[in-house]
Amino acid sequence: MPRWLPRAMVLALALIAAFQLGSWAFHQLTSLLINILIAFFLALAIEPAVSRMAARGMRRGLATFLVFLGLTVLAAGFVTLLGSMLAGQIIKMIEGFPQYLDALIRWINQTFHTDLRRVDIQEGLLHSDWLRKYVQNSAAGVLDVSAQVLGGLFRLLTVALFSFYFAADGPRLRRALCSVLPPARQAEVLRAWEIAVDKTGGYLYSRGLMALISGVAHYVLLEIMGVPYAPVLGVWVGLVSQFIPTIGTYLAGALPMLIAFTVDPWYAVWVLVFVVIYQQFENYVLQPKLTAKTVDIHPAVAFGSVVAGTALLGAVGALVAIPAVATLQAFLGAYVKRYTVTDDPRVHGHRTRGPGGPGMLTRVRRLWTARPGGRRRP
Repeated sequence: MPRWLPRAMVLALALIAAFQLGSWAFHQLTSLLINILIAFFLALAIEPAVSRMAARGMRRGLATFLVFLGLTVLAAGFVTLLGSMLAGQIIKMIEGFPQYLDALIRWINQTFHTDLRRVDIQEGLLHSDWLRKYVQNSAAGVLDVSAQVLGGLFRLLTVALFSFYFAADGPRLRRALCSVLPPARQAEVLRAWEIAVDKTGGYLYSRGLMALISGVAHYVLLEIMGVPYAPVLGVWVGLVSQFIPTIGTYLAGALPMLIAFTVDPWYAVWVLVFVVIYQQFENYVLQPKLTAKTVDIHPAVAFGSVVAGTALLGAVGALVAIPAVATLQAFLGAYVKRYTVTDDPRVHGHRTRGPGGPGMLTRVRRLWTARPGGRRRP
């Protein structure tokens, strides 16, 4: 046996063990890494506001706290309004359930010539095995939902804590990162950081402005038609339509259509028509003007990045995909050499004749005029 073979075997086994250990640690820390990624992009989004307040003499930690306080108040207000709306609709459905049940029983009796009564149906449901099993499963489901809610709150607290530290200690974090890099690399890192701040903040601020415009427009429509909970529905449409790209408007319009249908079925149709028209106005008029200087990427690239981000990281990837791609595009744009495009008709989508002679249409026309019964040009 060669003398180097035992050392090589030990080294190979050590590398395999290190790889297995690293893979296990990465899978165990995936949730934490995703939370850190969300916190980093959130810190980038609020960086302009924090820096502007810090430039006016305010402590950076206090400025970050005030920004987070404002975001928390807005989120709590939205959740409260949405919860009150859903609670009101559920109470309304529960109060109207006996009338709905009576109407259904009358229709069944008239159609199938039966003699059903609501009291018999209620007693049958109360003493059925199906209801007992449903209650047992619901009790177990409540525990699962409670655990998920607690886990979500802990995850939200983790993201808020990391994003607060990233935003409050941003200059210190940049200095620590640059201290281990040579001066040439430091300039590139700082430039990439600045581009990420501009693109992420610009994306969220432009989306917030479009969400405000969309929410006000849908609120005015719902208020004119007399649809209940018009303010919270306007906020719902504005947020969902802007932060879920491409199909967010139609997903957000489903809830106002459902509420409008309870008032008048034709109101739901009018809401659908307004949603479609507003989507076209937003795509061709509003969005190009607001996002031209912040997130200048093609709609197809934006949609593809959202699909890829969703496949990789789920809902988190869908949220951070567009600013991440915009940052990468802007950063690489400085290192890609561009040339003047030649003045060729094919650049503008016009086809030219090939080297083989005239085009197909010209050849067919010549054959038609050259046949025995065809007309010849003088």
